[in-house]
Amino acid sequence: MEDSGKPSLHVESSAAEGSHFKLPVDSEQKATEFWLFSFAKPHMRAFHLSWFSFFCCFVSTFAAPPLLPLIRDNLNLTTTDIGNAGIASVSGAVFARLAMGTACDLIGPRLASASLTLLTAPAVYFTSVINSASSYLLVRFFTGFSLASFVSTQFWMSSMFSPPVVGVANGIAGGWGNLGGGATQLIMPLVYDLIHHIGSTNFTAWRIAFFIPGFMQTISAIAVIALGQDLPNGNYRKLEKAGDKHKDSFRKVFYHAVTNYRGWILALTYGYCFGVELTIDNIVAEYFYDKFNVNLRTAGIIAASFGLANIISRPGGGLLSDWMSRRYGMRGRLWGLWVVQIVGGVLCIVLGRMNNLSASIIVMVLFSFFVQAACGLTFGVVPFVSRRSLGMISGMTGGGGNVGAVITQLIFFKGSKYSKETGITLMGVMILCCTLPITLIYFPQWGGLFCGPRPKATAEDYYAAEWSEDEKERGYHSASVKFAENSVREGGRRRDSSPAVPADDTPSHA
Repeated sequence: MEDSGKPSLHVESSAAEGSHFKLPVDSEQKATEFWLFSFAKPHMRAFHLSWFSFFCCFVSTFAAPPLLPLIRDNLNLTTTDIGNAGIASVSGAVFARLAMGTACDLIGPRLASASLTLLTAPAVYFTSVINSASSYLLVRFFTGFSLASFVSTQFWMSSMFSPPVVGVANGIAGGWGNLGGGATQLIMPLVYDLIHHIGSTNFTAWRIAFFIPGFMQTISAIAVIALGQDLPNGNYRKLEKAGDKHKDSFRKVFYHAVTNYRGWILALTYGYCFGVELTIDNIVAEYFYDKFNVNLRTAGIIAASFGLANIISRPGGGLLSDWMSRRYGMRGRLWGLWVVQIVGGVLCIVLGRMNNLSASIIVMVLFSFFVQAACGLTFGVVPFVSRRSLGMISGMTGGGGNVGAVITQLIFFKGSKYSKETGITLMGVMILCCTLPITLIYFPQWGGLFCGPRPKATAEDYYAAEWSEDEKERGYHSASVKFAENSVREGGRRRDSSPAVPADDTPSHA
């Protein structure tokens, strides 16, 4: 998926040091191509471990909604109880994602991801013994912490893949992980039916069914620990001991993240693409079950189609981001994100106005494609906001998605103030409003939606500004400089026609 039409400095210039990798790499040893069906170590192995672990966490977090009619009757849950539990399932991950981003910056994505997944797995198992509305809320709250594994997934991909393919790597990893939200709509009713037909009662079968997502989550965490690797050249701890990687401080990582306004804007806009996706995952099965009087299995299949669209929609967003970058640079990535998310908001409004089952399903599927593609497009931009605080920026953006879900459910889907149809319509209006700030994102070296780059501004200056003069003298910023060199084409075709070459290097295409 590399742009073979342009000279590629970073692949050849690092050929000697990266010859032991199966995939071609740049000067940071990041893969410059994306081989979807390869398990080559460490790049593609990290890809498959990360998306599958995130997939299992998604299955666990949204395992309850497909069985909600049964759980609701068994525990005598009210509409308010259900709304509160839905909010709880995504609210815990707000802070967990911020913490995960920081953990990735400081200890690496492998240990950060596996630790969280193992710590939240017991909550999934405990769902089988709940007996009240409060216990239902608690297990959904603690299970939802596992959604923070999304941050480690995106951080890991940004650490393994070069700028030309980072959008598609992030898009596919995130999209296939999000498939769990749709797959669980099929998995849980199927598992329930199998257990029920074996001889269990209705109210026993749904409890036993929760052992399946719990087991999946546990196995995925063990696989990440046993088979994963933080960076192309090794794990954080080993590299830091060898002096090959600077051990950063929390204070500086935090400072450079929270003072970068671009991260806050992406957190807001992500709240109304991924946040909307989480909201729909929580309400869609019950919405079709109640409004159109379909049975539980049919409602689950319809709801699954929303989440299962992630198999191509979010990856499609990442692919579109990389394609727009090849043609128009960073400004292309931003335009793609803005347009796709605006269309998603319009379709959300239309969905809330539909009264025909078939038409509602069609609009919902179209809506799912655009809102999920916007997620992929968002994380086509995130890796370029900061290099020193990449994990924290990823965590802020991912946490913004959960904040959006919490606010939306609190306002529109808690209690009986609004019907679900009205709530969906107003949610579409929120998408449109919260997408507008994308117009304010500006990179001095590349430009923004409406303005070109600042004269003489360079990517090296932008990323080096995160390091003090003393740190630069010690060489701590070298990885940021390499990233700046490898992201040259974010300036667009005209600006990257003559790639910058360090003074002591020979152009590979000469």
